Parts: sequence; structure tokens; C-alpha cells
Amino acid sequence: MSLPNELYNAKFAEYIESIKIMYLVDDRFKMICDDYCISKINAEKFRKKIERDFQHQLQHENLSKELEDEILIYIIKNI
Repeated sequence: MSLPNELYNAKFAEYIESIKIMYLVDDRFKMICDDYCISKINAEKFRKKIERDFQHQLQHENLSKELEDEILIYIIKNI
């Protein structure tokens, strides 16, 4: 059983050998680590979703402004 990638980070670097051993022999420690990894994965997933949603929001706001201008120009030309 290998160590999840999320445990290889700067914060745990000096303890990685202990983490590897404890992850294999201590079920409670493994459960804590697995919960941590799931939380890290979910946090990253939601961070990416927020970024993607923000980009879509900006695109739609820009399009709305362009269309507002186009509506006004159309009205002015056809009055």
C-alpha cells in the first residue's frame, strides 16, 4: 500500500519516513491521513470550480455589456 500523493508536501517533508511507517501500521493514523487527503482533493476541486465559475461570470457580464450597447445603438439608429 503506497502513501497518497497529498501527504508528500512541504509541511510533512521532515516526517515523511515516520508517516510512511505509521500509515502502514496504525489504522487510526491512516484514517486521519485518508480524511486529510480527501479534504485536500475536495478543496482543490472546489477551488477550480470557483475559478471556472468566475471566468464564466466575467464572460457573461462582458457579453451583457456589449449587448446593452448594441441594443442602444440599434434603438438610436431606428428611431
